[in-house]
Amino acid sequence: MNRGLRLASVLAILLAAALAVPQGVNVPSIQLGVGQAQGQNEVSASLQILALLTVLSLAPALLILTTAFTRIVIVLSLVRSALGTQSIPPNQVIVGLSLFLTFFVMGPTFEQVNETALQPYMRKENPITFDEAVKRGQVPIRDFMLKNTYESDLRLFTDIRKERPRSREEVAFGSLVPAFVISELKTAFVVGFFIFVPFVMIDLIVASVLMGMGMMMMPPTVVSLPVKLLVFVLANGWHVLVQAILAGYSP
Repeated sequence: MNRGLRLASVLAILLAAALAVPQGVNVPSIQLGVGQAQGQNEVSASLQILALLTVLSLAPALLILTTAFTRIVIVLSLVRSALGTQSIPPNQVIVGLSLFLTFFVMGPTFEQVNETALQPYMRKENPITFDEAVKRGQVPIRDFMLKNTYESDLRLFTDIRKERPRSREEVAFGSLVPAFVISELKTAFVVGFFIFVPFVMIDLIVASVLMGMGMMMMPPTVVSLPVKLLVFVLANGWHVLVQAILAGYSP
């Protein structure tokens, strides 16, 4: 729990860092009129709040599209569908577990961003520039996305934009993000297929047994649901599932 809270705090600090104004850039200062501010302290609090709301509105998209959240939440949702429990676990539990698993998977990446970009930018003595912090902060995130992106998906977007990167590290960030997202979707659906197969077999077996017993009016789901739950619990399904998800992101 402490690790998850600490990683969540790092993510919040990363979002707050986007509000920092680059040094040496003249920004508006609201007093009796609008003029050129002499430093960061003269920026209006109302403008800072507006900038904060803007960044927070983009935070969900950044969290979903550049981390492991997409794959994890889809796999957990497919497990719920395969079990046949339409609203159990609830959406809040699925999303909450996906968030904490995302923080667990992205922990080393967030720590690298914090150590190499955020802390040098936030220090009082000899801080690095905002542009330098952005460049340093992109490196761990790019490395994570490149490790989990299929070559074919990456080539799709580079060919459309007619880019000719000499290596994967030179791929533009705008091409890397959509390639990473569709790769995560593809992987999640592959995992979902293997999850569905045993539960579909249970449904077929139960339906065949009921038909052989002449119980035509008995809905197969009434019998197959407790059977699937029993098999899932006996197989320690949540443990195996989370272990498989985390193993897919191992370095």
